[in-house]
Amino acid sequence: MSTVAKPEVLVETRMVYCQNAAAAALLARLDPPLETLPLPQRLPAEEASPCVVIGENSRVFTAELRDAIEQNRARLIYILRDNAGLPAEASGAPIFSFLVPPLQVAVVASTIKAAFDNLDLLRRQASLEQDLLRARSEIDELNQIGIALSTQRNTESLLTLILQKSREITTSDAGSLYLVEETEQGDKSLRFKLTQNESLKLPFTEFTMPINASSIAGYVALTGESLHLEDVYQVPPALPFRFNPKFDHESGYRTKSMLVVPMKNPQGEIIGVVQLINCKRAWDLKVARETADAVVMPYPDTRRALVSSLASQAAVAIENARLYESIETLFEGFVKASVVAIEARDPTTSGHSFRVADLTVGLAEAVDRDDSPAFRNLNFTRTEMKEIRYASLLHDFGKVGVREEVLVKAKKLYPLQFDLLRQRFDFVRKSVQQEHTARKLTYLLEKGREEFLAAQGQLDGDLAERLREMDEFLEFVLKCNEPTVLPEGNFQRLVGLAEVRFQDWTGEPRPLLTGDEMRLLSIPKGSLDDSERKQIESHVVHSVNFLSQIPWTKDIRNIPSIVSAHHEKLNGAGYPKKLTAAEIPFQSKMMTVSDIYDALSASDRPYKKAVPTERALDILKMEANQHLIDAELFRLFTQAEIYRLTANWKHPAGFNL
Repeated sequence: MSTVAKPEVLVETRMVYCQNAAAAALLARLDPPLETLPLPQRLPAEEASPCVVIGENSRVFTAELRDAIEQNRARLIYILRDNAGLPAEASGAPIFSFLVPPLQVAVVASTIKAAFDNLDLLRRQASLEQDLLRARSEIDELNQIGIALSTQRNTESLLTLILQKSREITTSDAGSLYLVEETEQGDKSLRFKLTQNESLKLPFTEFTMPINASSIAGYVALTGESLHLEDVYQVPPALPFRFNPKFDHESGYRTKSMLVVPMKNPQGEIIGVVQLINCKRAWDLKVARETADAVVMPYPDTRRALVSSLASQAAVAIENARLYESIETLFEGFVKASVVAIEARDPTTSGHSFRVADLTVGLAEAVDRDDSPAFRNLNFTRTEMKEIRYASLLHDFGKVGVREEVLVKAKKLYPLQFDLLRQRFDFVRKSVQQEHTARKLTYLLEKGREEFLAAQGQLDGDLAERLREMDEFLEFVLKCNEPTVLPEGNFQRLVGLAEVRFQDWTGEPRPLLTGDEMRLLSIPKGSLDDSERKQIESHVVHSVNFLSQIPWTKDIRNIPSIVSAHHEKLNGAGYPKKLTAAEIPFQSKMMTVSDIYDALSASDRPYKKAVPTERALDILKMEANQHLIDAELFRLFTQAEIYRLTANWKHPAGFNL
């Protein structure tokens, strides 16, 4: 945590201490005289009191003097007498200069001046080194903040981070952040977006305010100039605004120093304002009305420059976050449009993509929570959850590449085929009735009225029997035309029907069922033959081909591979690549469970009736036992009751993603 000390003006007092009386007498003769003092028992410890010591015997070499010399608070000038040399106590002691009697006033004065100049030089050097270290620390701090800002994509979290870091590098007790908002008509206002206070915890409500000179933040947003107030209660008369003390009066707080900085983007546009309040002498201090004068100080120049730099970084980070959100919004719009296109292509499965997305994301969240050995090491980040949802929404997009008549085929026979079959049955029925009428007329003409009346009941019974037989044939065909969820049905009777012939209007014999009709009506499961099923299965390839054209970001680049495997089976019997369990992405395994369940239980498909939830789960269990789907995922799907997520599902209003 950064701390800032209030700069103080130091009055330097220079002292000269003499062991030698002759030296003291000489210095007294200077113009102006240089006052000297006897060597004290303790030297001044303050940095503002540098001193020069003139010594002449061993008593001057004290540990205290050695420390003062080491700390650049003192310099020692030693007087050598009669070529006696240095005493043993001088060993290792730093001596600035030597004097040899007889002492000359000019030499003594010049040596003392050189000693003080040396102290000044070294102290300035030390100060510059401290400034350099502080500058490096500040640069490192700004770099770290810049990294943190650049990696934060959530706007709300980013704003909190900006204000928090701004307060930390200035030891501000409180702060607020404002954002510029612009309407479609170009009118701008300032939104009070965020506030923080270390000394008080108060409720916060956003509001907007005009960008004008009536408020401090509005003034900075209007002019684009930073503003520093040492005491907001003493605003210079030249400024057009005054501080509103209402908050202080109501809360018992004391707002004093304030630093307000505009956030400008690279184009120079003001996108917001950072307002910092009460620069503290130490971070852990609290501000109140009675402690403000002792705790709060003006913002130092160095910290103002740091905040200006941070504000520039913050503006770029906010612009980037907004751009990222715009890109996300654009992409979500694309996903929404793609789902609309899928549903427009195949209205019979409307809502399927949304339900699969809800189920798959719900299953992924359950995996995150599950502590069983199968899943305890699996966790999905927020971005990975988004990737799963997008993949689920787009998993069937390739259906736009499938022929529509195959895509929406509800029965085994196409509508036109079934209409022709019904017309054929109607024709045969009419032919039987016409044949019966002709038979009755012939009988009447050959046998006479009395015998005809006697045989009429039997003749009409024969007609009714033949018509009943035709109706049974048609009813059986209608039943065969219905698709089934599982393989079932004995279609041997169709072989008999295929052998039935009738005469067309030209008298040519025709089969009651054509070979193509026989083939389609004999489909054991579903409504598609092998050729049609391959066309439907090709939707996965179409999806992957389409999705592979999109330059996905690194965060969600696995969408094509997830989508490509959602119809694969663990035993390698799936499509399109017949992948084995180890080759199938885990996200795809989750989507497979959700996709199958919704396909079984959804009530929006005309080619099959929705099966009850219990039956759908039984079918999934059977597939898990056959090693077609992941058994552990099925277990979690049922235990966590993921299937209930779509129990009362309604189409999302506005397709919100």
